[in-house]
Amino acid sequence: MKHVMKWISNFLYVIIFTIIIAAVIVVISTKSSGGEPQLFGYQLKTVLSGSMEPEFKTGSVIAVQKVENPGSLKKGDIITFMQDENTMVTHRIIGITKNKSNLMFKTKGDNNQNPDSDPVLAENVVAKYSGITVPYAGYLLDFASKPIGTAILLIVPGLLLILYAVITVSAALREIDQKAKAIEAAGKDQSVSRRFAKA
Repeated sequence: MKHVMKWISNFLYVIIFTIIIAAVIVVISTKSSGGEPQLFGYQLKTVLSGSMEPEFKTGSVIAVQKVENPGSLKKGDIITFMQDENTMVTHRIIGITKNKSNLMFKTKGDNNQNPDSDPVLAENVVAKYSGITVPYAGYLLDFASKPIGTAILLIVPGLLLILYAVITVSAALREIDQKAKAIEAAGKDQSVSRRFAKA
């Protein structure tokens, strides 16, 4: 039973520690990038509309990779591109137009009836969808970008770790106390048995 409890205790410690590390990475990365964090070479983007459902749903986080060579993109790829100065869109390539001076992509949201009205110039392509999606995580990233979210994501896991440490130390002290009492009781029993033996 003690081995099981120890295993559970270690497992909980790993989970809490992982949550703390993940929260710190999300918060720091979100702050340093101005809203959209980067992790292991991927940029994490929040899906703000349902135009690409069922590929990914509103509120999901998708991982995209920077496109170094737009010429390597092909029909069917999902790309993130600048629609205008303030708007980034992630849609699927449904056609490619090449000529001597320009490379352009015709795009469409999977859930949209019609293709996007304007072709995407190669220089406006920001990234390519990696195939990694985390449903509903966008709400967490949005929360993390706010001051109250930052505070909670950093403080709460820390408090959980402190609480875990207190519980672990208390359990260890109780175990030491029980062992000390057991040794003391064993000593008394031996003393009593010796007296009876002498008598």
